[in-house]
Amino acid sequence: MRQSHQLPLVGLLLFSLIPSQLCEICEVSEENYIRLKPLLNTMIQSNYNRGTRAVNVVLSLKLVGIQIQTLMQKMIQQIKYNVKSRLSDVSSGELALIILALGVCRNAEENLIYDYHLIDKLENKFQAEIENMEAHNGTPLTNYYQLSLDVLALCLFNGNYSTAEVVNHFTPENKNYYFGSQFSVDTGAMAVLALTCVKRSLINGQVKADEGTLKNISIYTKSLVEKILSEKKENGLIGNTFSTGEAMQALFVSSDYYNENDWNCQQTLNTVLTEISQGAFSNPNAAAQVLPALMGKTFLDINKDSSCVSASGNFNISTDEPITVTPPDSQSYISVNYSVRINETYFTNVTVLNGSVFLSVMKKAQKMNDTIFGFTMEERSWGPYITCIQGLCANNNDRTYWELLSGGEPLSQGAGSYVVRNGENLEIRWSKY
Repeated sequence: MRQSHQLPLVGLLLFSLIPSQLCEICEVSEENYIRLKPLLNTMIQSNYNRGTRAVNVVLSLKLVGIQIQTLMQKMIQQIKYNVKSRLSDVSSGELALIILALGVCRNAEENLIYDYHLIDKLENKFQAEIENMEAHNGTPLTNYYQLSLDVLALCLFNGNYSTAEVVNHFTPENKNYYFGSQFSVDTGAMAVLALTCVKRSLINGQVKADEGTLKNISIYTKSLVEKILSEKKENGLIGNTFSTGEAMQALFVSSDYYNENDWNCQQTLNTVLTEISQGAFSNPNAAAQVLPALMGKTFLDINKDSSCVSASGNFNISTDEPITVTPPDSQSYISVNYSVRINETYFTNVTVLNGSVFLSVMKKAQKMNDTIFGFTMEERSWGPYITCIQGLCANNNDRTYWELLSGGEPLSQGAGSYVVRNGENLEIRWSKY
């Protein structure tokens, strides 16, 4: 339940003077829209055989105003299947994304949110996350990225959530913002978006709380923004290539918490455009995650009561054009070293087709020796997620998972996305976060 204390009028007036509604935004100019075509092609031409994989793309395209009727219809059907047939299997964050995608603007699909009581179901899933945290030393059923998505969706769609629980669990030093000692930029960025939404709801009087709650949310946001900026690289990327889009969204809505010279938005934008030209965003969800920020949009622009806009014409998109794939000049093979590390290290050499992904190496090794290299996986919104190797399974309550590495360095892409290179030393390691 929401807190029932009314924010004092003086506090309301003071906090209303904070320029939290103002954003420092840079975006791709119209003459550079052509540089976004690789992102759009990735999203348009991918095979969406699972509704959860389509959700990010629907949300991203609708948020920036790109309406591709045939593609949208296909993906909405996948989402409807999830809503009608397997909602109990959908995680809290996936359900939050479904709500955001269906209600990004006023449209017919928005009715699904209310026909299937999705807000009520998200409230229940969010509460289950909180209960798991109370029972398992602060660890949610999923992770803090999804927990932040839950709060964001409940905030934007007027669901019930406890501001006291938000203040209690979203402290910047919470272990769930980290993988080991490494701060997770995309997790922190999603938390900033969620906290900013809650703050605006408090200021606007949509949610009741005392002045201390609002002050704490501002303190938390400032600290998270500082942590995000501390991960800025010399070339402007924040965290890594794939976390930069959501970091940009967070910085767009929190410009009152940092100085103008703390972040060169245009440099970040230019570097991301260079990464796009080099094929970095070959995963449709990665493409969908970065597109809104490049168009100057954030998840806080979602408004179920506003009309949907259309910017499709600006991109000269045609879904009638045949989808072509250019074959490689010849089918060449490469050799990589692959190891599984638990208490000891198990090693093998694997030969795969040039252009293969990490997952292909794992499958080839499994065929060579199922006892040592046998594994299981789940399909998630970002692609395959490795659950078990040698019967040893990742456990969220124990904060254990299978970490992918190359040359001893953690990878920022998943097993289904990372393209391996000849002679590379690949490793999957039993790890704690």
